[in-house]
Amino acid sequence: MTDPSPPHEASRRPPRSVKYILMLGALAALPAVTTDMYLPSLPAVVDDLATTQAAAQLTLSGTLLGGGIGQLVIGPFSDRFGRRLPLFVGIALHVAISLLCSMTPNIETLTVLRVLQGFFNAAAAVVALAVIRDRFTGSAAARLLSRLMLVVGVAPLFAPTVGQAVAGFWNWRAVFYVLALIGLVLVAVVWKFMPETLPAHRRSPGRPRHVAGAYWSLLRDRHFMALAIIPGLGLALIMSYVVGSPFVFQNEYGFSGQQFALAFALNGAALVLSAQLNAALVRKVPPVRLLRTALVVQLGFALLLLAIVATGAGGAFGLMAGLWLVLAAQGMIPANASVLALHNYGHMAGTAAAVIGALQSGVAGLVSPLVGLLGGHALSMAGVMIGCCALAVTALAAGTPAYRKGGWTEYVERDDDRRVGADE
Repeated sequence: MTDPSPPHEASRRPPRSVKYILMLGALAALPAVTTDMYLPSLPAVVDDLATTQAAAQLTLSGTLLGGGIGQLVIGPFSDRFGRRLPLFVGIALHVAISLLCSMTPNIETLTVLRVLQGFFNAAAAVVALAVIRDRFTGSAAARLLSRLMLVVGVAPLFAPTVGQAVAGFWNWRAVFYVLALIGLVLVAVVWKFMPETLPAHRRSPGRPRHVAGAYWSLLRDRHFMALAIIPGLGLALIMSYVVGSPFVFQNEYGFSGQQFALAFALNGAALVLSAQLNAALVRKVPPVRLLRTALVVQLGFALLLLAIVATGAGGAFGLMAGLWLVLAAQGMIPANASVLALHNYGHMAGTAAAVIGALQSGVAGLVSPLVGLLGGHALSMAGVMIGCCALAVTALAAGTPAYRKGGWTEYVERDDDRRVGADE
C-alpha cells in the first residue's frame, strides 16, 4: 500500500529549530500536564468534596476517556479544515472548562467537566502528531517524535511538583487557574509560530460518508490497528502507575508529598532518557526492530517488578528500581509504533492520528481504574502493568509480521529508499 501524500520535498529532514520542537512538544504534552498537575490534589479533592478515593480517580479516567472521544471527532475535522482552526477552538475551550473546574461544587460536576476538558484539549495532541506526519515519514519522523518525548516527558515530570506547590500555597482549585494560563500561552505561541501544514488541495471533503469510509479503512487494516493499539497499552501502563503510585508510595511505603513528587520525577526521567536513546538508535536501526525488542524487554522488566513487590526485595529502593526499568523501556515504544502506523496514511494523517490517540486515551481510561478495583496496592499496580506489556507483545506478534523473518518489506522510507522495518 503506497501513501499518495508524501511529505513535502523541503520537509524530509526534521527541523533543527528548538522552538518548533518545543512548540509541538508542548501541544502534545497538554493532555498529560492536565492530568499530572492535578494528580497530587486527589486527597484534597476527596476531603473538600466529601467523596471517595474511587470517585476522585474517576476524574482522571474521565479525562482520558473524553480525550479518546475528542480525538475521533477532531482528527477528521483537522483533515477537512486544516490544523490551526481545530487547535485554536480546542485549546480555547480547554481554558474555559479549566476555569469552570475551579468553581465546581461537587464531584459529579467535576467529573463531567474533566471529561469535556479531555475532549477539547485532545485537539492539541492529535494536531501535533498530524503536523509531524504532514511533513515527515520513516526514520525522520521517528527521530522527531523521540525528540518530542523530551518535552512530552519533562513537562509531566514537573507537573505534579508544580501542582503540589500551587495546591499547597493556595488550594486544589488554583491548579485549574494554572491550566487555563497554560492554554492561553499555547494559543499565543501557535498563533505566532505554527504555520498551516495541510494545504487546501490535500484536505479531505469532510462529508460524513467520507469520514466513515476513512475510519472503516483504518479499522479493517490489521497492521495499522495492531500498531495503533500499542501506544494505547503503553499509556495504560503509565496511567496504571500514575493512578496507583500516590497511594502505593505514600500509604504503603510512607513517602511524604515532597518525596512522592521526587520519586515521580526520577521515574519519569527514565522515559525521557530512553526516548533520546531511541532518537539516536533509529538513525541506524529500523523502527520495527527497536519496537519489537523494547516490548519483550519491557515485559521481562515488568515480571521483575512483580517479583520485587511480592517479595519486598529492596524495599522502596527495589520498587523504584523496578518501576524505573519498566518506564525506561516504554520510552522506546510509542514513537516507533506511531511512525509505523502512520506511514501509509499521510493523505489522512489527522484521522489516523485520531485513531491512535483515541486508543491511547480510551485504553488507558478503561485499564487504569483496574488498579483501584483490584485493591490499589503495589501488587495490583504491577499486575496491571504486566497485563499491558503482555497484550502489547501479543498485538505486535499476532497483527503484524514484526517477529517473522523478512516481514515489513512493504514499508519503504520515502526519504532514502530504505525499508522502515524490514529485516535486513
